[in-house]
Amino acid sequence: MSGRIHLSSPDVTDAEERALLRAIRSGWVAPLGPEVDAFEAELGAYTGRSHVVALSSGTAALHLGLLCLGVGPGDLVVTSTMTFAATANAIVYAGAEPVFVDCDQTGNLDPDLLAQVMADPEIGPRVAAVVPVDLFGKVADHERIGQVAAEHRVPVLSDAAESLGATRGGRASAGFGQAAAVSFNGNKVMTTSGGGALLTDDPVIADRARYLATQARQPVPHYEHVEVGFNYRLSNLLAALGRAQLARLVEMIERRRAHRDGYRHLFATVPGVTLFGEPAVTDDGTTRDNFWLTSILVDPPVAGFTRDELIAVLARADIEARPLWKPMHLQPVFAQVRSVVSGTSERLFATGLSLPSGSVLDEQDMARVHDTITPLIEDTRATA
Repeated sequence: MSGRIHLSSPDVTDAEERALLRAIRSGWVAPLGPEVDAFEAELGAYTGRSHVVALSSGTAALHLGLLCLGVGPGDLVVTSTMTFAATANAIVYAGAEPVFVDCDQTGNLDPDLLAQVMADPEIGPRVAAVVPVDLFGKVADHERIGQVAAEHRVPVLSDAAESLGATRGGRASAGFGQAAAVSFNGNKVMTTSGGGALLTDDPVIADRARYLATQARQPVPHYEHVEVGFNYRLSNLLAALGRAQLARLVEMIERRRAHRDGYRHLFATVPGVTLFGEPAVTDDGTTRDNFWLTSILVDPPVAGFTRDELIAVLARADIEARPLWKPMHLQPVFAQVRSVVSGTSERLFATGLSLPSGSVLDEQDMARVHDTITPLIEDTRATA
């Protein structure tokens, strides 16, 4: 790889090219087809889910998941403030209002704050769903989140857009909640260029999602509709790409894990810099993240440099690095939305950044990243 080094570029090989050619030559170029059917079956087998609905994006999966859980106008949906905008946007698409809850030290939804929100007489009775987010590939504490939700008889839709390939207690990240949404966007661990899926063990949810995703067309010879649907189904061509990517997923995760190990070694003796989201793997191996993005936290008074100074150093070398997600409760578009915060997400946003982590990056690319960061570390030590 040459030129600009990105955070997480698509990792595409001859296997994906062959899969696309297979799909094209089959004649199934339009949306749906045998590649979609096979992709759904293989993804279900990988995640342990009974039903998979392949869709045009992870956002579409969140939107349909909410609708299938009965979320609508006048409802509140509790979600993590530490997330990408798509999570909150999907709630608004469904006609509901998000309630943003702060994260714990892992960056994921804080179960204690969730319990506090659900017990609030002004909020709890109106909550129609809880949407925890697996930040940067680390699975949320679904045991405690699920317990709180169950106590209030509220369903959980897991936003596993960033965590495909991760596990918690030996269970796939997309195996939690009444349903889960995953993303195959171009920057994810595996990609279909654009795409996503809704996964569930409930056949009613799956059937409803398929129906709504195909314009809510009635099963009659002519086009007839009794409610508004959506054009959300995945292309047969992109499903072929996804099948090739899924077959390589373990390999791609291991490459990202190697990058994480390299960063761990680079910053091991740098005071004031910590890897965010550690430990990535439990001692028994049953809980592990997918190493989607390696992120660090920088404590300027101790490290001797700031998060933004490190981003600037990398930018001059044409290497991408980004702050962590800006919390949703700080976004202007959601300024009037309810939120219960502890300050944790704001601290993570102020001090954290993500570094190049893609499986497509080779040893030369990673050496370039390390060689760019090392002088900043050495200069800081020299002036300390």
